[in-house]
Amino acid sequence: MANFNIIVGSVLGASEYVADALQETLHNQGHSVTIHLEPELQSIDKSTIWIVCTSTHGAGDLPDNIQPFSDQLKETELSSTAFLVVGLGDSSYDTYCNGAMTMQSLLEKAGATLLNKPIHIDVLTHPIPEDAAVEWLESWLANQPKILKG
Repeated sequence: MANFNIIVGSVLGASEYVADALQETLHNQGHSVTIHLEPELQSIDKSTIWIVCTSTHGAGDLPDNIQPFSDQLKETELSSTAFLVVGLGDSSYDTYCNGAMTMQSLLEKAGATLLNKPIHIDVLTHPIPEDAAVEWLESWLANQPKILKG
């Protein structure tokens, strides 16, 4: 089975709830998962699959807890890292899911490989964003036998 690290960017806690639901889904399928609420690049295994789960704060900014991590990404090489992105946002703002898009861009510039189209969850249409995130993850997992079997 595969090893995952869930990197969380959260202001009010919704991304943490989504991360917990994703962790439970992965554990139920036999995968190893670690959640990082205060992510530090040095403490996250680059050979695992990363799931970045973040909201957007203020005028399209990353949440404070993930900002130092994003700064670390600007000066690192991640060609051995594969990742997925879960963004939470409110589509009534013109910066909808900008935090998730920023993280995707930083990871790709560092050489990491995006494994699936990101999911951007609109809290206006998905008041329980965990449900949409779990459905997206389960669909991806069902189509990844080679990656997940090692």
